Amino acid sequence: MSEREAKKTSETQTEHKPTRLLLIRHALNDWVGKKLAGWTPGVHLNEQGLRQAQALADRLAHEHIDAIYSSPLERTVETAEIIAKPHGLPIHIRDDLGEIRYGDWTGRSFEEIEKEQAELWQIVRVFPSGTRFPNGESIHEMQSRALHALDVIIRAHPGETVAVVSHADVIKACVAHYLGVHLDLFQRIVISPASLTIVEMYPWGPRVLCVNDTSHVPEEPPEQGEETLEGGTSATVQKGETAAH
Repeated sequence: MSEREAKKTSETQTEHKPTRLLLIRHALNDWVGKKLAGWTPGVHLNEQGLRQAQALADRLAHEHIDAIYSSPLERTVETAEIIAKPHGLPIHIRDDLGEIRYGDWTGRSFEEIEKEQAELWQIVRVFPSGTRFPNGESIHEMQSRALHALDVIIRAHPGETVAVVSHADVIKACVAHYLGVHLDLFQRIVISPASLTIVEMYPWGPRVLCVNDTSHVPEEPPEQGEETLEGGTSATVQKGETAAH
């Protein structure tokens, strides 16, 4: 086979090979289940979170990963760094993978929000597609920018495997889009700390291979899951439970 023929064959194989997205939620931190961390600086993984991230890194150590992207927030970057170490890869930071900008709700507990802004809180729960946080962004804006970020990543890595470390509601919103689920129903999807969601992107569209896989997460005394925008929790799936919700 000539060099030109080999190059053409390689290009053809790449055209038919999907880009594989490993969508990863950051591991546990001390704000989980207590307050809306949002873009609060200085929110780091706790000891359990570090163990979770290492367990995920061990699982992915023998997976061929071509690139790793992360939200700029500490809890995602720390998770990404642990995952990247066995592969010797740099972390590419993208602001558009960051958490929802909660505005005035940043750093507040759900109890405070529900008590003081009950009407808006109810709208958040039942009509998220029409919700804008006070002095923050809308959930629709978050979904749009996150999907744009993934589109850029997919175009930059045709036929490759890319790990993307982000946040629960960001991943939920993107998965909802890929599944054709209306944004008002995106909280039906569960994305737990240190979970893995795999999506393959073809020219004709996405295939969602798994959602919220936490089979690698160490079994420890249960810790309260992060409260999500509909008022429930996003608890870690234990071994033996189904990972897709």
